Amino acid sequence: MNAESDGRRGAAEAGPQVATGDDAPEKEPVWGSRAPRFIKRSRPLHLSWQVGVFIVGLGVVALGVILLPLPGPGWLVIFAGMAIWATEFVWAQLVLAWTKRKVTEAAHRALDPKVRRRNLILTTIAVVICAVAVSAYVWKFGVVMPWKIEQ
Repeated sequence: MNAESDGRRGAAEAGPQVATGDDAPEKEPVWGSRAPRFIKRSRPLHLSWQVGVFIVGLGVVALGVILLPLPGPGWLVIFAGMAIWATEFVWAQLVLAWTKRKVTEAAHRALDPKVRRRNLILTTIAVVICAVAVSAYVWKFGVVMPWKIEQ
């Protein structure tokens, strides 16, 4: 968590290019701490700030991991925790930039007509198979409710 050794200078020069879909030059992202200037001036205060940001981000990410198997926005909460970390740490900024690039690429691939047609065909086949399986089960065993309505 050392602010001087997090490689801000090297990361700014070798930073990832964000895919936007057009050829317009993208404004270079700002790497490093976004803490207020008065906090950055004092090393102990800045270190305390970083520890606090890390703990808050860790709590949000842990909540997201807990929400993954439960009904709730688990991945959204995890990315919110990463965004909290990205306000202070270059590694989190790089992870978020990579994630944004991959999500943008996946969105562009999903909009490709060939991919959409393939996904529609596979979904239709899966629905037909499920409908046949359910129909065969109901035909063989009937519809039996787990409770007794007659009594």
